[in-house]
Amino acid sequence: MLAALEYREALSFLENLTKFGFNLGLGRIEELLRRLGNPHRELKVVHVGGTNGKGSTTAMLASVLAAAGYRAGAFTSPHLHSYTERYQINGRQISEGELGRLIGELRPYLEAMVAEGYEHPTEFEVCTAAAFLYFARRQVDFLVLEVGLGGIIDSTNVVERPLVTVITNVGMDHMDYLGRTIREIAAAKAGIVKPGVPLVTACRGEALEVVARACREKGAPLVLVRAAGEPPGEGLSGLPAALVTWEAEGAAPDLAGQHLTVCGRHGVYRRLFIPLLGRHQLENAAGAVAVLEILREQGYAVTEEALRRGLAATRWPARLEVLKGEPLVILDGAHNYDGARSLARALADHFPGRGVVLVIGMLGDKERGKVVAELAPLARAVVVTRPDSPRAANWRELADEARKHLQEVYEEEKVAGAVQRALSLARPGEAVVVTGSLYMVAEAREVLLAGT
Repeated sequence: MLAALEYREALSFLENLTKFGFNLGLGRIEELLRRLGNPHRELKVVHVGGTNGKGSTTAMLASVLAAAGYRAGAFTSPHLHSYTERYQINGRQISEGELGRLIGELRPYLEAMVAEGYEHPTEFEVCTAAAFLYFARRQVDFLVLEVGLGGIIDSTNVVERPLVTVITNVGMDHMDYLGRTIREIAAAKAGIVKPGVPLVTACRGEALEVVARACREKGAPLVLVRAAGEPPGEGLSGLPAALVTWEAEGAAPDLAGQHLTVCGRHGVYRRLFIPLLGRHQLENAAGAVAVLEILREQGYAVTEEALRRGLAATRWPARLEVLKGEPLVILDGAHNYDGARSLARALADHFPGRGVVLVIGMLGDKERGKVVAELAPLARAVVVTRPDSPRAANWRELADEARKHLQEVYEEEKVAGAVQRALSLARPGEAVVVTGSLYMVAEAREVLLAGT
């Protein structure tokens, strides 16, 4: 009972911290970590940023490192169903009791900071500090650390010397905080580039120009990830870059996952299997291979067998996750335009010719019109719902956007009602696709799993 009480109190405390919003900057977390003895400096970190795919890449890397025999920590955000998902070692979540005690331990430090005139750390800063403390105490061999928002002033960027950094890609997201152009957003994300530390990226175009410039200025070796036959692209400005390429194997659809071949810098890895769908996940897997090759160069043992077992064991729910049944249900947290494009391609690749009933709910600060324009034309019917967030204001405007593309559009404020409406609308052979805000998708997932 005590552990449960501690956990509930911790959740209440963290929820209350959301009033501090996204108060960006490193001063607060640096001061908090100083008071905790700078636990982040004890950790060997792989730092993973980017607009989309950073969570999937983090999950793949942690899974492979665990398969290689290491104690692999992973810190990710946001969570689907429980805060404990954010803190994992070899795939096992922190216990509720331990997380509760950890947050309780931090509270006196936070109160002392405020009493001494410092701003109160934000929810994510507290979560990040707790992560560093937890993983340092557990003496993990590696911490695969996902960036929360952007890069340069994200609280995870207190890490001074990671083993390797990753910027999966750069797209339009969080414009209120990161900038209104690809160049501005890329500059924020390139803030995780560190002097002499190798960077792996699949960035293209203007984003690549910005990231390559950061690498050149800081002497960071650059490894590019590309589809087989795709040119590296413009933007390198003479900066030498190594190339890792990927190619899909086998014919879709296969709902169990995908096979690919990766041509790395030190070998060719044929018939790798990932239990994740979508071409974008093939690129993420190739990026993970590139990171693991860099770790090998640094003296860490990761065999090809471990690579294969770890990739095949990756679990990352609600990202093109298929719940089999009648109707088939597909869950995907495509919360921005690039994510919607990836979802649209995946539906064409893995579910060709299948009718779709779309359930969608998005926050008000997203490019809702562009997302709907990408996905609504693929659907026979659309059910619009409201994510459980203050940022979901004017959620019904999404239905107005959908009606520009088709007539059969429904509005259900409660997520559970939206899921039930979609299931009742689906005809034999059709699929229900639930997408948008990850928190909304998580709520829908709970409803669906409770009904199985």
